[in-house]
Amino acid sequence: MRILIIEDDHTIAQAIKEGLEQQSFAVDVVFDGEEGYYAAGAEDYDLIILDVMLPGMDGITVAGKLREEGSHTRILMLSAKNQTPDRIAGLNTGADDYMVKPFSFAELLARINALLRRPSEEKGAILMVADLSLDTITHSVERAGTPVLLSAKEFAILEYLLRNKDKVLSKDSIMAHVWDFDADILPHTIETFIGYVRAKVEKPFGGSTLIRTIRGSGYTIRSKP
Repeated sequence: MRILIIEDDHTIAQAIKEGLEQQSFAVDVVFDGEEGYYAAGAEDYDLIILDVMLPGMDGITVAGKLREEGSHTRILMLSAKNQTPDRIAGLNTGADDYMVKPFSFAELLARINALLRRPSEEKGAILMVADLSLDTITHSVERAGTPVLLSAKEFAILEYLLRNKDKVLSKDSIMAHVWDFDADILPHTIETFIGYVRAKVEKPFGGSTLIRTIRGSGYTIRSKP
């Protein structure tokens, strides 16, 4: 899952980024409202963490413009303002949730997970296909009841495939959702990590194929064989 942080306080932004990366999210950070607005429209993010008070363009304006353009990306708005009218303004502009600074990272993470679960049943905590299950809250994976240990990037790739089961995902799409835009990786890196995931969720279980390579197109997990 890929998250964009638009926050002009470098210390807060970096702390959130580091915490979320430890939770297997790919995270991009911008420090200016106008730059954040263009970044949000240029990439496919799963969630935007948006501060209200920003240089260049304030967060209320950014959220409003994104919604006017038809963006459905979840927006979690941050503000030092705790007045009810301020919260109402943020939510009415298109934010999905509103948090007042200061806040604990544990609460922020809980709000993020709640937003990512909200839109449809496929955004639930447990993602499954066949006898493979992935818990997005505990970051645990099991196959046939047996725990499978994955690295953060392996987990993120498997989660992205499961959230989009039956869809063919290109290498570029996987790269965009699992690595942030500062990452220096090559297309064959995706092949390598897909190989790592297969070695852990398929090989120990009789080699039963879950992740399929669609030659020339990418990868998919099928809900049915």
